[in-house]
Amino acid sequence: MSTVTHRQRLETCLSGEKPDRPPVALWRHFPVDDQTPEGLAAATLNFQRLYEFDFVKVTPASSFCIKDWGSKDEWRGATEGTRTYTHRVIQQPEDWYSLQALDPARGHLGDQLKCLSLLEAEFGPNTPIIQTIFSPMAQAKNLVGGEELLVHMRRYPDALHAGLKIVADTTQRFVEAVLETGIAGVFYAIQHAQYGLVSETEFAEFCKPYELQVLEAASEAWFNLLHLHGKDVMFDQVQDFPVHAINWHDRETEPSLAEAKMRYKGVLCGGLRRNESMVLGTPDSVTAEAVDAIRATDGQRFILGTGCVTPTIAPHSNILAARQSVEL
Repeated sequence: MSTVTHRQRLETCLSGEKPDRPPVALWRHFPVDDQTPEGLAAATLNFQRLYEFDFVKVTPASSFCIKDWGSKDEWRGATEGTRTYTHRVIQQPEDWYSLQALDPARGHLGDQLKCLSLLEAEFGPNTPIIQTIFSPMAQAKNLVGGEELLVHMRRYPDALHAGLKIVADTTQRFVEAVLETGIAGVFYAIQHAQYGLVSETEFAEFCKPYELQVLEAASEAWFNLLHLHGKDVMFDQVQDFPVHAINWHDRETEPSLAEAKMRYKGVLCGGLRRNESMVLGTPDSVTAEAVDAIRATDGQRFILGTGCVTPTIAPHSNILAARQSVEL
């Protein structure tokens, strides 16, 4: 058995050197369990103990960061483990001006800090933990709804900017509090760096300044992973973001892993399709896809994972095959 710890393996990968084997990590939602800090911590702990991934990505419901503004949602059985929003805080453009900064130590934000403290106490320094952080624009989408957000962006930009500033300031303070728990860093989820949603000019105005404000708060962390959600992503527009690795749906949209390795100097995370492979595939097909990804990157500056959350219905044997594939 290897005596290399998860942290040592990941640090070697981040340094650009080739570790004893490629790091691997999958993550998922834990519906129902994610409604209390103790429940989410226990579910996350059990998942990690079962598979022994090289880092733990803590995945609360997306509403955790906006519930204290009044958002409401319900668990309705989505296979990704996500919840359905039943009440939007922003009903009219002028409502953006009414948002007030949240205290990161109170309410649902404070609950998430408690969850991280519980996990950090269980895992210790050798198993890196990263906390999911949604970008201000992603939080704004959940506050108002996806289509309405784009309408507000184009028709009421001043109102949206006022809201984004409050969201960014709150998120910045929350990230600072997150790092005080001792975890390794953040999983920073960007949902609007997609050409099918916004233009490069719109991304530069409504997204990038707030992304950088939040990421600056995480700059002292040693492992920050950027997630580009969706298709036709703006890969080149985020290469200067202060993160250590990028994760995207590499099997579903450009660039491929091989192309990205030539364009980006940091670490890449991906290689596995979350539905076609992790849910509908077999252990053999999952292993073959993993081996292909490792070969495409030469196993250097690479973390094996899925392009986004692993669905809750992914079979145990497929998850285990992904974990064991890096040992071949």
